[in-house]
Amino acid sequence: MGRYVAEHAAADLKAAIAQQGKASLIVATGASQFEVLSQLIEQPGVDWTRVDGFHLDEYIGIGRDHPASFCRYLQERFVDRVPLASFHYLDGQADAEQTVQDASEQISKVTVDVALVGIGENGHLAFNDPPADFQTEKPYLIVTLDEPCRLQQVGEGWFDSLSDVPTHAISMSVRQIMKSKKIYCSVPDERKADAVRATLCDPVDPKIPASILRQHDQATLIVDDAAASALPADVRDALEHFQ
Repeated sequence: MGRYVAEHAAADLKAAIAQQGKASLIVATGASQFEVLSQLIEQPGVDWTRVDGFHLDEYIGIGRDHPASFCRYLQERFVDRVPLASFHYLDGQADAEQTVQDASEQISKVTVDVALVGIGENGHLAFNDPPADFQTEKPYLIVTLDEPCRLQQVGEGWFDSLSDVPTHAISMSVRQIMKSKKIYCSVPDERKADAVRATLCDPVDPKIPASILRQHDQATLIVDDAAASALPADVRDALEHFQ
């Protein structure tokens, strides 16, 4: 999955650079992105000095010294590994309102060429938990994290207990994500099977934030067999398979 996404994302970035001299990339975090980023930094021919990166979401109150810090995650796994033109972090320890304002101003200056995202066990897109705001035009938001989202962070090993998980975060909005030219949404593991089924099969609804991706004509959902296990047989049969 990581190799598939990395190869396609790299091709898109190279095409954007060839056409417009630069490219913009949204980068996600979490367990779904481990292989995506490790494969992406190995892709040949990408002039990273012409790529501007944007941070998808971050916990409020978490600093880079915390194991769950997304700034730390991205710095170690991506930003320090390639010579980007720039990367626009969301500082979890800075004033949240000011961070939202600054990040919104920065991303409003560009059209994002590629967005790398995942979805949560509760169907969230970035940290837009259900019911997500499908209408706001604000690029970044301060959001409240629901309990299923916070429990997922404990289950993935980022925090020791639910009480340790922050209750608020900064997140890119749904509409801002949807403005990206290409979206690659990586969703591995059986624990996300119900969210994948709802995303593909239930009505597009704020109660299933990731379902909005069905309204983007250049969004690709990449799942493994485990994540696809709850899909009806006809939907599974329609999936494109790759090795």
